[in-house]
Amino acid sequence: MSEFLNSRAGTQFLYTCLAAIVLWGLAMVFMREIVDYLGTANGKGVAIALVMANVAGGVSIVYSLLRILDMKDEMLRRRDAERRADYIATHDHLTKLPNRYAFDRCELAPNMRLDDASEPAADAPLATVYAIDLDGFKKVNDLMGHQGGDVLLKEVARRICALAEQDCVFRFGGDEFIAIGRHFSEAKEKRFAELLIQSITRPVRIGSLTAEVGASIGYARLPEHGATLAEVSHVADIALYEAKGRGPNNHVLFEPEMQAKVSRRAKLEGELRRAIDKGSIGAFYQPLVDLRSGDVCGFEALARWKNEDGEFVPPNVFIPLAEEAGLITPLFQQLLRQACEAARSWPEGMGLSFNLSPVQMEDRMLPTRVIGILDEVGFPPERLELEITENALVSDPDLAAHIMDSLSGRGVQIALDDFGTGYSNFSQLARFRFDKIKIDKSFVAACGTDERQEKVIQAMLGLSRSLHAKTTVEGIEDHRQLAHFVSQGCDLGQGYLLGRPMPAEDVLTYLSDRRQVLATG
Repeated sequence: MSEFLNSRAGTQFLYTCLAAIVLWGLAMVFMREIVDYLGTANGKGVAIALVMANVAGGVSIVYSLLRILDMKDEMLRRRDAERRADYIATHDHLTKLPNRYAFDRCELAPNMRLDDASEPAADAPLATVYAIDLDGFKKVNDLMGHQGGDVLLKEVARRICALAEQDCVFRFGGDEFIAIGRHFSEAKEKRFAELLIQSITRPVRIGSLTAEVGASIGYARLPEHGATLAEVSHVADIALYEAKGRGPNNHVLFEPEMQAKVSRRAKLEGELRRAIDKGSIGAFYQPLVDLRSGDVCGFEALARWKNEDGEFVPPNVFIPLAEEAGLITPLFQQLLRQACEAARSWPEGMGLSFNLSPVQMEDRMLPTRVIGILDEVGFPPERLELEITENALVSDPDLAAHIMDSLSGRGVQIALDDFGTGYSNFSQLARFRFDKIKIDKSFVAACGTDERQEKVIQAMLGLSRSLHAKTTVEGIEDHRQLAHFVSQGCDLGQGYLLGRPMPAEDVLTYLSDRRQVLATG
């Protein structure tokens, strides 16, 4: 009722009622004078008219009061609807935590609870903002479905709220959370981040299964790292990115150098986009040598990029950047087309080996893209070998099997790259058919010096033979390593001793020079 009376409509209603009451009272007080003025002949009719007017006025007032009650109920319903709409707009429907929109409207309340009763240190920040991201959440979703993922998210939200005030915990979407601590000392900031990681990483029971995730945390201080919560949240995200780069279950305090690093990355991403648009990223080719005959049987295409400053950017820098920025597919298509066109000039039967990104193994259209490029260039599928890392098979094994079968069905060779360094297991080798297995160079460096490593290498070679797959040894850099793997019966070798990566125009010269050396030898 008070909301209605304080509104403009309520004020107008009060004035109207007051005017009606005044007029009614004046009519009752001066009724005789009014009758005398209008004349005795019509006095009776005038009196009746006045009485009827008074009755009508009273009925109107009663009706208005009833309408006020109806309007009050309507206003209450509208207020509740507005509150529900505001709650929906500012809260996550799954965890019931405030969302990003609520965070943008958040102000540090003076009575925000501290975690202890002690007075904050004089140099303690007003607030510390923690950006929290779950590590390995996608695997839980893939293995247990979205319902299992939802259970995990609600449990993580509950655990974070158990450590911080609920009004200071936000879910920004997906597996990203924000927590705010107030007046934390430096030691307490670090301790709070450690407690968050310890709590989040505890196993979660989901039905009859148990799920585990990691947590990466970046945090920043108000006002040291920003004048507003939004600014501090932004730099906490930058620290989070740094923490994830250091591996799971890490926490990192923001430092200004991180901002510069992100700026450099953004600059590099812009240059990478322009380079792909211009087609200025090329391929170098490293020889693959038959260890039995010594003949070159093919080349592996390796991406090389010289940026706008004229500097070569390492592939282990720009390939992950292309994956994160969604540029890996156009880069792959561009390089594969370029490599196939170059390989057409090689001696007939000489193969081309090309690496696939794990991200591409999530693309159902990959076989169509590959075969389309081969048909367009006119390069035989039988001469193309695609290298797939073990980690690329983990995310969606069924899709990976479909992609590999589609490519193999068209004659493309499939190689398992960097064997022994990823999520290798026998079930993968039993499920997926590989034409070749590549032994990672990390095993080559220890050959002949580490007995345990030697036994692992022998086991891998024996396994590949039993699966009727050829073996390629990477990273051969000296004659001792070469002699060792020749004696072990390896099929192919690759490394600086056998040939360094070279531009396309040098391949034929390399082959010619090599034939001359062998002929004179």
